[in-house]
Amino acid sequence: MPDVTHENIADIFGSKVFNSGVMRKRLPKHIYASLLKTIKEDLPLEKNVAEVVANAMKDWALELGATHFTHWFQPMTGITAEKHDAFINPTEDGKVIMEFSGKELVKGEPDASSFPSGGLRATFEARGYTAWDPTSYAFIKGSTLCIPTVFCSYSGEILDKKTPLLRSMKVLDTHAVRILKLFGKDDVKKVTTTIGAEQEYFLIERDMFKERKDLILTGRTLFGAKPPKGQEMETHYFGRIRGRVAAYMADLDKELWRLGIASKTSHNEVAPSQHEMAPIFTNTNTATDHNQLVMEFMQRVAYRHDLACLLHEKPFDFVNGSGKHNNFSMSTNTGENLLEPGDDPVNNKQFLLFLCACVEAVNKYSELLRITVASAGNDHRLGANEAPPAIVSIFLGEQLTAALKSIETGKPVKEAKDLVLEMGVSTLPKLIMDATDRNRTSPFAFTGNKFEFRMLGSNQSIAGPNITLNTIVADVLGNYADVLEKADDFDTALDALLQKSVTENKRIVFNGNNYSEEWVEEAARRGLPNLRTTPEALAEYTSDKNVKLFARHNIYTPAELDSRYEIHLDEYSKTINIEALTMLNIAKREISPAVVTYTKEVCDTLLAKKSCGDFIDVSAESTLAERLSQLSGKFIRSIDELEKILAGAQDTASAQAEATYYCDQVIPAMEELRKFADELESLVGKKYWPYPNYEDILFYI
Repeated sequence: MPDVTHENIADIFGSKVFNSGVMRKRLPKHIYASLLKTIKEDLPLEKNVAEVVANAMKDWALELGATHFTHWFQPMTGITAEKHDAFINPTEDGKVIMEFSGKELVKGEPDASSFPSGGLRATFEARGYTAWDPTSYAFIKGSTLCIPTVFCSYSGEILDKKTPLLRSMKVLDTHAVRILKLFGKDDVKKVTTTIGAEQEYFLIERDMFKERKDLILTGRTLFGAKPPKGQEMETHYFGRIRGRVAAYMADLDKELWRLGIASKTSHNEVAPSQHEMAPIFTNTNTATDHNQLVMEFMQRVAYRHDLACLLHEKPFDFVNGSGKHNNFSMSTNTGENLLEPGDDPVNNKQFLLFLCACVEAVNKYSELLRITVASAGNDHRLGANEAPPAIVSIFLGEQLTAALKSIETGKPVKEAKDLVLEMGVSTLPKLIMDATDRNRTSPFAFTGNKFEFRMLGSNQSIAGPNITLNTIVADVLGNYADVLEKADDFDTALDALLQKSVTENKRIVFNGNNYSEEWVEEAARRGLPNLRTTPEALAEYTSDKNVKLFARHNIYTPAELDSRYEIHLDEYSKTINIEALTMLNIAKREISPAVVTYTKEVCDTLLAKKSCGDFIDVSAESTLAERLSQLSGKFIRSIDELEKILAGAQDTASAQAEATYYCDQVIPAMEELRKFADELESLVGKKYWPYPNYEDILFYI
């Protein structure tokens, strides 16, 4: 990678962020103190503070070359939105001055009519509001000052992902603090969930990307024959990073560091041309903002290097797709990680309580967690032996599982001692084994001092899964606090509570191979749901249990939850419809002409050879012409069948029925069309095929 000194990194890190260091230097002490209190203690912003902050923010941004500002928000599209306004304000002498008021900082009015609302808003009801989120630092992107904001409608309905995320963080904070006070932790004033979102992605040549209409329009290859080589040699994973990719990664790191994003780890992933970036943990609100910027800058920087960055969950068949690992923990304002087992986890009652709360939450609301990762793209990965299955379970490892078994039975657990790995070479250091191995097949795995939720799709916002995680854990913690606060003897009540929780929720714990068929059968025996597809999962979204959960904690009203159900269904159906239409377009306008041209070439050669006399062997041309003719006939009939089935989606009676129709009827027809197209690709001469094939794309960086 290009040389970047430690001094340079220290200088550039956070240089485009209006962070606490910048605020401390530029704001009057009392203003800075007031703003800091707002941020740290979730207090309302004092009115006089906004004007001073806005002026300081503007001056700082202008010094760094900014000319515009925007309220940067996260509507229910799953991506970010922004409307840019210049700082300029005309003067009477025909000049301009650069102004930015407290009102402009605190409140914006974007048009809300064209964002998804799931029926909350009529199209003609256009007004929406954005409001500054002071807990997430403003930053400069290009020449624009970006101010993270929440987004709601004129009448107050929540139209974004940040607002419910902030609410969920607050409710978990409330109940976690209640629990810690029972353990005598009166110095704990706040508990924050922290996230580290590992991001997988593919890099390919941009010129090849531009030649594939399916990649441009849908993010994945809708056609593509299996290449002679895939990932079976297992040489790409953690392999040497090629020069162009290394230069890209170094450039990406610098862009992210300037935005205060602590990009820490980069490496090659399993599939060819697949890579991963992992940041350092930060609070969930900031981590969510950062992950949106990570995805945006991955694609921006790729363009600069004549590459295309693919964030679709499954851009290529036959090799692994991309996911996003959501590492979840809880930390106090005093610096304590509540999921840190310590040296003696078996007797660490506080740790065991928070561990049991997570286990119980996942068990009670496993359908809801599955729903949060449901999408058309992610359906290609989940359960495909490259990602966790659609069945949600928890991996704890032998030591913690034994500890919970001890709680359930009352029998002491065998003491775990450090094990030393002897490498057999005297010069090598001795390694202390961790208490648990890592189970890469588990959807929700405990990995030392955190849980890793591994089902997320690579291009989705992490807001939805973390809204749910925060809420369900908070719900259980709140129930625990209700019981323990009323107890006459805390220790006795705690032991009884832990035993009850372990006994009632042990079915969700599975430490084995989640990819095996045996686990599918075992999970069914345990009564764990197996929601294989997005329509199956979404059908459970607005169940009475889920509606009551979110309403109880003021995360979503029933109408707001129903709107999100409608939005997810609509997104799924539209995604499959676009993919099907793109397939038909490519099949009819690109593949069919190529097959006809090549078949004519083969037939012309056959006729030319026949004309030379009977002594010429024409069996090769004759056989090839016959195969091409038979396959192209099946291909054309599959085109007609897909068109017919696709038209039937218009006759469905509801959004749920439409999504189910696309899943059960349209997708199989698409797969049938692809089967014949991919067979034709393996027969047609390469120079005739209309777009780059898999070996071109995956092995040419």
